Amino acid sequence: MSNKHGSLSINSENLFPIIKKWLYSDHDIFYRELVSNGCDAITKLKKLDIMGEYSLPADFKGKLEIEVDPESKTIKITDNGLGMTADEVEEYINQIAFSGATDFIEKYKDKANDDQIIGHFGLGFYSAFMVSDKVHIDTLSYKSDASAVHWECDGGTEFDMSDGIKETVGTTITLFLNEDSLEFANEYRAREVLQKYCSFMPYDIFLKKANEETKYEEIDPEDKLDTDTVIETIVEEAKTEEKENENGEKEVVEVSPRKEKLKIVKRPVPLNDKNPLWLKTPSECTDDEYKAFYRKVFLDYKEPLFWIHLNMDYPFNLKGILYFPKINTEYDSIEGTIKLYNNQVFIADNIKEVIPEFLMLLKGVIDCPDLPLNVSRSALQNDGFVTKISEYITKKVADKLIGMCKTDKESYEKYWDDISPFIKFGCLKDEKFCDKMNDFILFKDINDKYLTLPELLAPVEDENTDAASENTDEAASDSDKTADGTSKDNASEEEKDTRSTVYYVTDVLQQGQYINMFKEQGMNAVILSHNIDTSFITQLERRNDKYKFMRIDSDINDSQKDESSEDLTESTTTLTEVFRKALNNDKLNVQVVALKNDNISSMVTLSEEGRRMQDMMRMYTMGQDMDMSMFAAEVTLTLNANNSLVKYILENKDSENVPMFCEQLYDLALIANQPLGTEAMSKFIERSNKIMMLLAK
Repeated sequence: MSNKHGSLSINSENLFPIIKKWLYSDHDIFYRELVSNGCDAITKLKKLDIMGEYSLPADFKGKLEIEVDPESKTIKITDNGLGMTADEVEEYINQIAFSGATDFIEKYKDKANDDQIIGHFGLGFYSAFMVSDKVHIDTLSYKSDASAVHWECDGGTEFDMSDGIKETVGTTITLFLNEDSLEFANEYRAREVLQKYCSFMPYDIFLKKANEETKYEEIDPEDKLDTDTVIETIVEEAKTEEKENENGEKEVVEVSPRKEKLKIVKRPVPLNDKNPLWLKTPSECTDDEYKAFYRKVFLDYKEPLFWIHLNMDYPFNLKGILYFPKINTEYDSIEGTIKLYNNQVFIADNIKEVIPEFLMLLKGVIDCPDLPLNVSRSALQNDGFVTKISEYITKKVADKLIGMCKTDKESYEKYWDDISPFIKFGCLKDEKFCDKMNDFILFKDINDKYLTLPELLAPVEDENTDAASENTDEAASDSDKTADGTSKDNASEEEKDTRSTVYYVTDVLQQGQYINMFKEQGMNAVILSHNIDTSFITQLERRNDKYKFMRIDSDINDSQKDESSEDLTESTTTLTEVFRKALNNDKLNVQVVALKNDNISSMVTLSEEGRRMQDMMRMYTMGQDMDMSMFAAEVTLTLNANNSLVKYILENKDSENVPMFCEQLYDLALIANQPLGTEAMSKFIERSNKIMMLLAK
């Protein structure tokens, strides 16, 4: 082939600046693109061998070698794939493998951070120019009559192509790095980037530093490979010792036999795993392998709770492993990482089009060769196919959880406290997931038992009205209507009140008094202490007409004794006046009830709607300086008419100590509901000391 000088067929000199600056959002991605191209070339050569169009040696192993040279500021990437002829270089390199370049330039020249260039342009090779002043290609095609080709370009629109000197089939790309990109010729930086993008590519990837001193290792002769370069044979003579035998006589005994070792040039170690765990069938994988893979990929040494192995061939090809990580407390970060791969090539973390939002709390890998990608392999085109993948992943997660609940309830209960935030977030974000999981959500009760909603409601429903026991399937299929078919929004308050009540606790210690009262009366409540629970139960109520949730301190009517309504009304009027005056609060709500437990003096109840609104606003405004008083729930001070201290206040309302007792009862009621503020706590302690002094007199 005669030397050739020409212009790249791109119709504009503006293309290369765009490629250099804007084609990819991360400049280190050139490693991925060039190594991926090398892997593609090897795959094509192996397919030709399978089809009988080319014969590979029996011991052929596809591989890529990357040599970094910080002194000469170069990177060489060599594959042993099918190579290119001069005509193929002309077609795939010089013409940049796309038409309509002018339209392309006009569309993208002003989009500095836009990553939506469609993938069929085949521009992966040109990512090299993001980091290089000059690029060389040396290639030799697998075709029997092919000649080696040398190609070079300095980043402009002109190239030079001539006969090459490459003697082995494959391609070597040499990058002459620009001054801003010299870091990529550093061996450690190169390893970091390659492990980021290429850890699971299908062929061995070797990295070495140019002109590095040769390293050696010693092996047993039987471990020698044909590819090993033997430097010398090292003989270790037998070792003997003088020992006494059974007869007490001394004799020389061999304690270590003669050994031979071969000193060889140290074998290169690939930096990637060609057969990642997700490519295996689940039945072939052990628990130890799953855990080791998790530690390796996510550098998390806390063992995952369990995992879901995705393995699908039809209607699309998708494989992967999703891990449910352990969360120590609700304050731990539960932001996960789902790594997306395309044919073992890393694409990106947490691509929301593919991974349902709530599953991004998990950790895992998903490999889907069928994904439609753009040129940078980092963003997805809009495609209904992608939605189907997302729905499939959601379904598999739900099926796994439901199966565990049905067949291994003990493990499901053990994991529940850790996995409940994932499931509840999923129910909030995905209605289909919520529909599937509705009867398999667990609630831990105040007796430390885990119950599903059907189990929790079953005994209550039997004692309730027919309206409260409507058919479950009908309610689930028409969740926005009440039992009589009317819209929820138009249902009367009376109709809404026919729902079964599920009481819940948000703080076991703080609400201990209420819990004890419930236990004494044989009543139950569930523990909902995570910050997602307020939104979660609100959504459950919206989707189900059978029940409503009320915090344990929002209603105490079921714990009352029978008492004359007239007597309680008169006591309420008197004590309201006394407490409002003592607390200097004319708007204080006071109710007097006759509780079955005479030891309880006072309690605070909050309206469920107001308190829930306050909790939700507190969560949404976390970290913001915002006055929460505007969302304050309506507070009612409940006094027990059967308690001796309340009776004393009622009978001695004009006593000089009564105002102090009123303040103390109010604060005691608040403490059982929520922590006192700094100033209020100081006053409470000071007042407690005064009351003790009265008793000491």
